[in-house]
Amino acid sequence: MLSSFTLLALPAHAQTIGQDLYNHGVTITLNYTGEAAANPSGGIRQGADYAGQVYLGADFDMAKIAGLTGTTIHFAMTQRHGSNLAADDIGNNTSVQEVYGTQNTHLAVLTVEQLLLNGRLDITAGRTVANIAFLNSPLYCDFQSNSACGNPTFIFKDSNFTYFPASSWGGDARFLFTPTTYIHSGIYEVSPVDKTSTALGYNFSGEGDTGVVVPTELGYTTAQNLYAIGGWYDDSEYSDPLNDVQGQDALLAGQPDTRHHDRSGLFLRFTQDLNTTGLAVFGVFMTKLTGNVNENQFYELGAVQTGTFPGRPDDTVGLMVNDQEFSNLFIDNIALARESEGATGHIPHQEIMMELNYDAAVTPAVKIMPNLQYIIDPDQSAEPFRTKSIPNAFVVGVKFVIDLGKIFALSPPGAS
Repeated sequence: MLSSFTLLALPAHAQTIGQDLYNHGVTITLNYTGEAAANPSGGIRQGADYAGQVYLGADFDMAKIAGLTGTTIHFAMTQRHGSNLAADDIGNNTSVQEVYGTQNTHLAVLTVEQLLLNGRLDITAGRTVANIAFLNSPLYCDFQSNSACGNPTFIFKDSNFTYFPASSWGGDARFLFTPTTYIHSGIYEVSPVDKTSTALGYNFSGEGDTGVVVPTELGYTTAQNLYAIGGWYDDSEYSDPLNDVQGQDALLAGQPDTRHHDRSGLFLRFTQDLNTTGLAVFGVFMTKLTGNVNENQFYELGAVQTGTFPGRPDDTVGLMVNDQEFSNLFIDNIALARESEGATGHIPHQEIMMELNYDAAVTPAVKIMPNLQYIIDPDQSAEPFRTKSIPNAFVVGVKFVIDLGKIFALSPPGAS
């Protein structure tokens, strides 16, 4: 009803605004994403939370605007609001609402992209984030769990990989050896200041930066499929998962964590589209190489079926499961905290998160995705002094996306 009512309320010529803008080199994206989640069982306590995001983006084709061939300026801002069920009621540190984070109005992207060598070399630089360009797939955000969307969560646990929309200075370059094989590398400023709740994305001075993170990927890709191997090096400052500056448990001693530099890791990933059935599958493996880290390895498998029932060609069903395997340092930290309360007992060495969902295209501009999530052995990072492990959590969620660009005819026809 929202899209029908709004379009009826607009003058007829408004439906051509997006096409007119596109013809003059400007493509507008405007949408709203909302994610609600509740845990009727498990976790620390039962509760419900809601998080939402307004996204405004624009791409400026400088060939049309100023005759600069192969040049595009990208811009995006977000306004995020709401709260986080994982932190409030479940007790783990991986959100079940992927739009939670940087809950304010934020400059997310302001970059210049340049195509060279007949499109074989693609260079982007400016205010940006690593997780837009690397370890990303359209399939990952067919889910609400932040363990999968927008990127496999492991990369954020074992490095200062920068994430949307907490932008900092950075850039990447992608070179095609052939139409289907490539190498892709980038470098991104790590600035804890840019990730604070008061940051608005305008820290252009680089104040507070502690180093850089450098991801690289070598891959084979077609329109639907991807097979890639890559890794990252992070020379920025980070906290030891266990020890303070005196070599004692920081959680108990109350002293500042000891600080380190230099971490690295490796990943393998794939997506495969089974064209005859509408089924696409994906998988990710990630592992620590160096550094004092919270997690040693990560495994993920998922599948998305497009076209579910007769007359529903755009609906999807998604299923994914991933496994985060904790390091001994992380486990020792929880064990020492528990022992300080006079308790012992087994501490799980892994956390398994899974999701089953149905994404219904209600109209061309509105999608609603009810989902069921289950967390086996939630990590105890939110309440390390608990005397026993957190019960497995069952989560009921719903994610909806309203494409306001289509509703207000700001996007060109055919834009997704």
